[in-house]
Amino acid sequence: MYLAASVIVFAIYFANVALGAFASSAFLGDVGEMLVLFAASILFVVAILKKEADRNAQDGS
Repeated sequence: MYLAASVIVFAIYFANVALGAFASSAFLGDVGEMLVLFAASILFVVAILKKEADRNAQDGS
């Protein structure tokens, strides 16, 4: 769930960067772009930590 959310938020970031580069019509400003990238990073870290915790619980460690 968190990994999918991270991919979706990063796709929004990528779309904004691509539109800004090729069409000069980015829909997010600098701060909005930073917040979207930060949210994608946080969601990715949460997904990785959750997967690691599940693996450790499964291994019995």
